[in-house]
This record gives sequence, C-alpha cells and structure tokens, in this order.
Amino acid sequence: MNNKEFIAELAHRTGYSRTVAQDFVRTAIDVMAESFDEGESVNLTSFGTFEVKKRLERIVVNPSTGQRMLVPPKLVLGFRPSSGIKEKLKGKGNEDN
Repeated sequence: MNNKEFIAELAHRTGYSRTVAQDFVRTAIDVMAESFDEGESVNLTSFGTFEVKKRLERIVVNPSTGQRMLVPPKLVLGFRPSSGIKEKLKGKGNEDN
C-alpha cells in the first residue's frame, strides 16, 4: 500500500475527505518527527513503538580492497511492533497463498 492508497482508505473508513485525511497524516508525521528530533520515542498503543537509537562508531572493511574505514556514530530510527501485531503476522505465516 502506497501513500495515496493509504490516504484513500483512511478517508473512506473515517468518512472524511481525502484532503482532510491527508492533512491528518501529515500532521501526525510532523508531530512524530518533532519527537524524534528531541530524542523521544513514540508509542502507538496496539501498533508499536518508534524510537531513536544511537548507532556507535565502528570499523568496516571494504571486501574488494581490504581497506579499513571508520564509520562515525549516527542516530537511526527503530520500530518495535506490539505483541498484537506480532501475533497477527505469525498467524499469516501459516496460511497458504
């Protein structure tokens, strides 16, 4: 499902126009991004938790040249699905397509 399909489905299920649904999604993403900028995690009940993690600096080796390089530390966004989402996905893995 791409962004356009998601907005259309959200508008259909809520009864709002696509413009209102799109504004809602943009606002939600903006609020989440502001939280991430402050280093805070965002917990969406029954969906999961988005959290900012610090990846430490490390040394990597280019396999073709053998050259060693230092990769600086950086912040990455991680997601942990809720147990309910995990259970739904586990059930889907047992079905035949």
